[in-house]
Amino acid sequence: MWSPGFVLDITPQKIISHKIWGSREAFATHCLHQHCWEIIDQTMQLFQSKKTAEAQPDMDLAMQTGNVEKEPVSVQNENAAVQQPSIDPELERRVVRKTDMNLVPLVMALYLLAFLDRSNIGNARIAGMSTDLNLIGDRYDWLLTIFYIPYIIFEFLGIMWKVVPPHIWATIVVFIWGLVSTLQAVTHSWGAEMALRFLMGAAEAGYGPGIPFLLSFFYLRHEVGFRCGVFLSAAPLANTFAGALAYGITSGNPSIAKWRVLFLVEGLPTIVMAAVAYFYLPDSPEKAKFFDEDERRVAIARSVRQAGSSARIGGVDWMDFLRGLTDIKAWFTGLMYFSCNVSFASLPVFLPTILSEMGFSDVTAQGLTAPPFFLSFLITLITPYIADRTQQRAFMLIILTIIGGVGYVILASAKSVGARYFGVFMAAGGIFPSIANILPWVLNNQGSDTRRGAGIVLLNVIGQCGPLLGTRLYPSNEGPFYVKGQSVCAAFMFFTTLLVIGLRILLAWENKKLDQKYGTIEEQKARIAEAQAQGQVATQAVAVENYGPMFRYVL
Repeated sequence: MWSPGFVLDITPQKIISHKIWGSREAFATHCLHQHCWEIIDQTMQLFQSKKTAEAQPDMDLAMQTGNVEKEPVSVQNENAAVQQPSIDPELERRVVRKTDMNLVPLVMALYLLAFLDRSNIGNARIAGMSTDLNLIGDRYDWLLTIFYIPYIIFEFLGIMWKVVPPHIWATIVVFIWGLVSTLQAVTHSWGAEMALRFLMGAAEAGYGPGIPFLLSFFYLRHEVGFRCGVFLSAAPLANTFAGALAYGITSGNPSIAKWRVLFLVEGLPTIVMAAVAYFYLPDSPEKAKFFDEDERRVAIARSVRQAGSSARIGGVDWMDFLRGLTDIKAWFTGLMYFSCNVSFASLPVFLPTILSEMGFSDVTAQGLTAPPFFLSFLITLITPYIADRTQQRAFMLIILTIIGGVGYVILASAKSVGARYFGVFMAAGGIFPSIANILPWVLNNQGSDTRRGAGIVLLNVIGQCGPLLGTRLYPSNEGPFYVKGQSVCAAFMFFTTLLVIGLRILLAWENKKLDQKYGTIEEQKARIAEAQAQGQVATQAVAVENYGPMFRYVL
């Protein structure tokens, strides 16, 4: 029980050791003795010293090499930038290149399998599954919807990439969804298939949404967009592969049902890849096995530059997480993701049916899904790269969402098969690249690891509600033109355009306020040069990209 005498036994060291720190005012409410204010002042001083001591080893390690050395960059005042390590550009390029070769292909391959396993049901439907499982009425629609219910519920698992070592977390979720996907080949009822789709959605919720967050541990703000684009290009590539593979399987004569062969062929490789993830997925730059010692020091220096510390895995600042969830900019991108996901989730699973009802045979329809998705794959690679180089993501999104919207207008209004197939190319060429530019925009405009994690969680909680609508837009009795479904998708793509314009205006306003507070980037660099000439050096090292004076929002 608390008593005034308890206060007399409080020392700053005891407060620090028990982590009983907070604001001066909050702690003062618990104090009834006259000397409490003195204790509080000493406590906060010790706390600040403790935090500085914890951060310093990261900077020291980053600078213990001839390739990374201390370089004074600013004077010690509130408007100046802070001291950052100078990195040998050639060695840094080598670090980025090795990361590109070892990390990005692996997470892309796993996402390709994830998207293949979730969307191959569209190919299985016209390969005989609809008849064998008696998918009458809206049963097929429910098979699509049930995947996204747990995908939304378990979106919070995205933050687990910061709490659990990534190679362990990835192994668990990849193995589970791979096993579930394979077991679809032995189902004999709609109810069993519903249960498996639910479990698959829960497992995949722990993978795809968290990968952009993982990439932000390895890449700087101006680098991460293209890598997210490469990762997300696996979605249209998976649909290209699914169409070609489904064409090959359904044009043959296997001894068991063709749709069962489809699930087996596309599910078993995922189980194998779970083991690959365990041994080859790096947890963080400092633990990546593909770096030598010099490269590892540079990778650590890059982490310090971005986050203020090389230790990126292991804990969450929940107050910072809450601030990320309440950031209006994160809500803008969440609504964009919702709008795009209405189409993103529906096009792959309904396109084989749409093409089949244009008059093509089931086998031909399977093959015709591949070309539009392959074009989308190429655009998904190119547009994030351009946006990274120009740091102008909004203009790219405006163009892409308009293209996608026009594609759906053509699908809703045109009657000729040729025009409607052209509309499919435009729709696919707008939807998937839009997603690939929205996700890195979240990472670009949140300064800390925890807030980036919060932004990704919020993005997916809001955004993954889109498929709940998208998977209900194409009831079979509205074929072959599906005017209502195509019109709704078009409207949401144009709504995304308006959201992009609104967010860009907001970000430009925020940047203007930062310029007024700290001076423009050019002015700060001029002050840095002047400080160097006068021999003035900052003694504290914090991250430029973690809301430092040179932090600016990417437009």
